[in-house]
Amino acid sequence: MIQLIQRHPVLISVPLAALAVGAGVGAQALLRPGLRPADRELLDALIATPQPAATLNAASPPPAPATPAPASTPQIQAHRAEAAPTRQGALAEPEQGPSVALEIRVALLKLPASPGFGATGSWRLLDRDGRLLRQGSAQERPDPGTYLAQASEVWLEPGPGSTLLSADRAYEGRFRILRAAAGVQVINHLPLETYVASVVGGEMPSSWNPEALRAQAVAARSYALAHMARPADSQWHLGDTTRWQNYEGLSSVSSATRGATASTQGVILSYQGGIVESLYAATQQIVEEAHGHLGASMSQTGAQQLAEQGLRYNEILGRYYQGASLARLQAGAG
Repeated sequence: MIQLIQRHPVLISVPLAALAVGAGVGAQALLRPGLRPADRELLDALIATPQPAATLNAASPPPAPATPAPASTPQIQAHRAEAAPTRQGALAEPEQGPSVALEIRVALLKLPASPGFGATGSWRLLDRDGRLLRQGSAQERPDPGTYLAQASEVWLEPGPGSTLLSADRAYEGRFRILRAAAGVQVINHLPLETYVASVVGGEMPSSWNPEALRAQAVAARSYALAHMARPADSQWHLGDTTRWQNYEGLSSVSSATRGATASTQGVILSYQGGIVESLYAATQQIVEEAHGHLGASMSQTGAQQLAEQGLRYNEILGRYYQGASLARLQAGAG
């Protein structure tokens, strides 16, 4: 299915009544560290960017006009490709440009209620205001529970060259650890592109054709950005289970998934100024059974078969998300 994230005066939401609308951008600003101004500009710029008309979802309302940013404020834009596709059905590739670093918040729902924590090197435990509570080495185990008896949350951060550990998995980024009714809830804050590289390996075998992996990277990034605009929860953007996208931390990252992610860095699917929440499933049969009544969706095995036939990632995406276009998120002056 292709779902569109549209501008709304208060919330960024999906124009489908059957779906729950998550917290808006304004609400996220109350959280630590919250949605940074650069992130908000990026999402606003993407959603407001006009797109030539196409017949993808006639029921979707047109996007609201963009609100001009102050001339002195740097803008983050989604630049779409203008050139005609090289083959019939291929989506034109956007030009290269300066990349944008975004942080995504992933709830680690696959962890047990009271997980253990560690790090491959040094680590620091901080309170919500950034004050140091404790620090240690790889031989020492952080104990957030000691501090959560008196506080609602703590932060676990790795030292230089270190990664965090929990439940036999390594994770890049930081952990926000919240006190919960039974145990704790862990939210992994990490770079969007690192998250995408993990999802590619969690959703497809890393040994598959590089073009299939690249198509998966674009679909995963677009899906993730849709949930950054419309979070699943007030504390996090999306979870780590297949209810969203399968995220396994660094255990599913390989040179192949990093390459697929880096070669498509910042590229997403877009339609009429909206973010395409690009659904996909393992086989065409599952696609038709689960998503056939909703709209476009990519078959992962089908993507692999098309790649083996010589199709590039933009041609594969063009087969499954007809009417959409490719856009690249990049920083740029107003």
